[in-house]
Amino acid sequence: MTARGKRLTLILAALALLGGATALVLSAMRENLVFFHTPSEVAEGKAPVGRTFRIGGMVAEGSLERLPDGVTVRFAVTDTAKTIPVVYRGALPDLFSEGKGAVAQGQLGPDGVFVASEVLAKHDENYMPVEAQHAVDQAQRAAATLEP
Repeated sequence: MTARGKRLTLILAALALLGGATALVLSAMRENLVFFHTPSEVAEGKAPVGRTFRIGGMVAEGSLERLPDGVTVRFAVTDTAKTIPVVYRGALPDLFSEGKGAVAQGQLGPDGVFVASEVLAKHDENYMPVEAQHAVDQAQRAAATLEP
């Protein structure tokens, strides 16, 4: 094999290795990517069923219910236009309460109930996740345009 042939083989092998490494990185990122959806998007069927994502908004007033087992909690997340029921098994953050912003990570069940594996709450009086605040603002604008 000539020197030129060896160089070409080396370059092709390096490109193949680089392509393989890129494919592995992109595959790992796709598996760990978690998207945010609003209650309105979930109600419209835009959220993936059977795949992990985040839902955020306000915890609906009067929706917080602790089940007799002492560990399971039911509540609803709303963006003022739509409300999605959530079930969570575990300890809630200290700042979690009705009427406050929250983000839950988990999966949407076939019955339309969001089964959360993690719940995040606001960290001060003025905090709401940017995505959740944007969703609430959009829902309020949409509701205002529908009213006569």
